[in-house]
Amino acid sequence: MNSIRTKTTLLTVCAIVISMTIATLLSVTAIRNLGNSNSEEMLLLLCETGEKNLDSYFDSVEQSVELVSTFAQEDLGRLDSLEPAVLEAHMQRTEEIFEKAARKTNGVLTYYYRIDPAISDTVKGFWYTDLDGSGFAEHEVTDISLYDTADTSSLVWFTVPKSTGEPIWLPPYITDNLNVRVISYNEPIYWRDTFIGVVGIEIDYTTMAEQVDHIKLYDNGYAFLNDAAGTIIYHPRMDVTVLSPEEMPKVPKGLLSDDAFIRYSFDGVEKQAVWLPLSNGMRLNVTVPVSEVNGNWQQLIAAILIVSVVLLIVFVLLTMRFTGHITKPLRELTEVAKEVNRGNYDFELASDASDEVGILTRAVDQLIRHLKVYITDLNNLAYADALTSVHNKGAYDISLQKLENELTMPGDKPEFALGLFDCDDLKVINDRFGHDKGDLYLKSASALICSVFQHSAVFRTGGDEFAVILRGDDFKNREELVRLFEETSAEICAFAETEWEQVRVAMGVAVYDPFIDRTVEDVARRADQLMYENKRSRKVGRESE
Repeated sequence: MNSIRTKTTLLTVCAIVISMTIATLLSVTAIRNLGNSNSEEMLLLLCETGEKNLDSYFDSVEQSVELVSTFAQEDLGRLDSLEPAVLEAHMQRTEEIFEKAARKTNGVLTYYYRIDPAISDTVKGFWYTDLDGSGFAEHEVTDISLYDTADTSSLVWFTVPKSTGEPIWLPPYITDNLNVRVISYNEPIYWRDTFIGVVGIEIDYTTMAEQVDHIKLYDNGYAFLNDAAGTIIYHPRMDVTVLSPEEMPKVPKGLLSDDAFIRYSFDGVEKQAVWLPLSNGMRLNVTVPVSEVNGNWQQLIAAILIVSVVLLIVFVLLTMRFTGHITKPLRELTEVAKEVNRGNYDFELASDASDEVGILTRAVDQLIRHLKVYITDLNNLAYADALTSVHNKGAYDISLQKLENELTMPGDKPEFALGLFDCDDLKVINDRFGHDKGDLYLKSASALICSVFQHSAVFRTGGDEFAVILRGDDFKNREELVRLFEETSAEICAFAETEWEQVRVAMGVAVYDPFIDRTVEDVARRADQLMYENKRSRKVGRESE
């Protein structure tokens, strides 16, 4: 947790997480708003398209009826009376015009021109129907005289225009005699301000329904019609054709709002709708479940979140790898520092990088080299004998302690031997020839020991005492080396011209035996005994000479 790599990784990851979280939240918000806006635009576009198609259809019906109404009004204006014969001739002329207009209008189920019984009890008008699509045929007209024309609840196609005096679209109703649900557009006809009758067209309810059914959105979006009072006139999922006016369903609560976009619930499903008024007074509604509206942008948001998580993982892995690459030299420097702290200076740091870490690595490498040289110099000063340049007593004690540590470690015991040396007659040479000659004598002895035991550490442990720790090849060849030492010593003495040039050294070599030696001191003690035995035997030999 305290490493630079961890801190750098955490800092970078936190920055990436924060940045990606902010970016993702902004993206989610923007996508959600855009998705809602697009859905509203789609709803409105569908509603506007449906409105135009329906209004265009209704307008064609209105134009056909207005064409006939205009002709009838003008034709009546040329009449001086409404005698039956004159009125019949008017009917025939109007019938010809009406037939042409009706044939050019899509979805016309019936067209008619009915005369008010108050105007003529013989001329009733005409009524043509096309129930099977084979063409218009004249149908027997309803006897209006049997009804109270002042009652607008009966014969609505006739009584309502008569009472209002205005062209009017009527809501769906069942036609007289045909028992078919239709929607009709009717206009009153007047002669000299006197109500004459009604011209009108009844359009097939299914033709209008087909127009509405074509309006679809997503999987469960649809359109439906209702009147200004909220009564559903057509619904693709409700068969309102079999219902009486009293049984006609109402739109769900909230759909009669003046707001263009509406949220409401129906059968437990939250929905969004848009509505537009139609030219015939109806309202076209386009509705879709909110879940489907949200589905598209929610899927997009889910994809963005997944991509964000994947990118985050990739960035984290790349960051970890990158920071690991950056901090690798620092970790190596840390390990080297630990080893240097333990006293191990045998390291080489190499870096070709030109950045701060590379400069630091090369600086530390140079520092270790200088420190190693400095420590070596200090060791030489501290643990080297000033006269002979071999190791001193302090170095000897440290070496014995290291051997002791090896003995106490589990596993195989080390193989080594200790050789102790003592120079003969050093005091005699110092007293007779001076200490400078005694120093020469000691240097010669030291040189002899070092030349024979070349692969072993040589120590000066006292004034005229030396020691050797035999390991490796010197240990394996110790007997040959002892023999070589004795021969070389004898040879030097034989050719020496002065006493201080001779090298007379007593030697004792003891091999470590784990069965008898418990400590290194035990080996040293046996070597010392062997050395003194050698010293006495050599003294006896010289005296006998």
